[in-house]
Amino acid sequence: MDNKVYIVQCKNYDEVDDRMTALLDLMGGIGQFAKTGERIVLKVNLLRRAKPEAAVCTHPAVAAAVAGMVKKVGASAVIADSPGGGYQYSEKSLNKIYRTSGMEQAARQAGAELNLDTTSRPVSHAEGVLTKHFDIITPVYEANAVFNLCKMKTHVFTMMTGAVKNIFGVIPGLLKPGYHAKLRDPKRFAAMLLDLSQYISPRLSIMDAIVAMEGDGPGAGNPRPVGLLIGSRNPLALDVVAGEIMGMDRNANSIIIAAAQRDLQPNRIEDIEIIGADLDDVKVPDFKPPQLSPGDFGLDPMPWHQQLLQPHFKSAYTVRPKVIWDRCIACGTCIVGCPMEAIRLVDERAFIDDDKCIRCYCCHEVCPEEAIALHKSWLYQLLNRN
Repeated sequence: MDNKVYIVQCKNYDEVDDRMTALLDLMGGIGQFAKTGERIVLKVNLLRRAKPEAAVCTHPAVAAAVAGMVKKVGASAVIADSPGGGYQYSEKSLNKIYRTSGMEQAARQAGAELNLDTTSRPVSHAEGVLTKHFDIITPVYEANAVFNLCKMKTHVFTMMTGAVKNIFGVIPGLLKPGYHAKLRDPKRFAAMLLDLSQYISPRLSIMDAIVAMEGDGPGAGNPRPVGLLIGSRNPLALDVVAGEIMGMDRNANSIIIAAAQRDLQPNRIEDIEIIGADLDDVKVPDFKPPQLSPGDFGLDPMPWHQQLLQPHFKSAYTVRPKVIWDRCIACGTCIVGCPMEAIRLVDERAFIDDDKCIRCYCCHEVCPEEAIALHKSWLYQLLNRN
């Protein structure tokens, strides 16, 4: 078990090269993680087509800085990801996302390769607790090592998305909705993510927390300057620290809770050694969490009124995805990404069948126009007043 997490301050993306060097120096240098002749996949977060300033994707400056360091030790860097479930995993789609996100320029600047191989490989993970078979994208399968370059963001389904959740991007795009369909409970979904993270076993995880996302992430929240780079060999440990910085309730973080139930270590901040910046100095006191259906997570039992009402008042009791018709352009991304086929076009606008909807919020996550809002019913608001 590696329980060390390293934090350096980085005020803006102009400082990334110097501050990334400082972070890796704290961790023993890039030579600890990449060797001459190795092929290193930089697994970035490319959820959807979004410009760097939107804080949806890993910032290209972070990818360029790490790729440049990899190249200096004689290894080759490959920037790769499979976008969210609403996107075809195709060369055309990848090129558009690389261009919009700034990764195309980052690769050119750092001498890195942009992955355009859209094939995948079936793999077995006998040690998996919940999931023992995956399909993963070929560049990850063939790599000597994976560097996990995640983004600090909230997430309306799993509360936050960090190092562990970022690994889900190794699943080919249109296979992702199937996992949501099978694993509708956030804790079971988190258990699958832990299995996948253990199989991929990234050699290095670095979180872009220079500008994070708060609110209704991972695709429709608001950028929030935090000014940090965070690194670890252990993605779970990194997420525990990130959750503390974001002020997340441990009992509301499905990944941390799933790890605790499995006794994966470290899952508590008390068991982590933080090196670099002091944790109390970098916490964000008013970081805005996402809207969530209450009672989905946590080790504590659901309050009695929630237990009584939740099975009978799905529409009234949960946060419901709702189409903003003035923004919808009928692109069909949400239709492709919905695991339950609950969305169709009506009068050239998306329509969500509430009876089929399982509240996974994939549609909200992948919509490029931010045309799907999360609607709180009067009952939800009544029962969740502070």
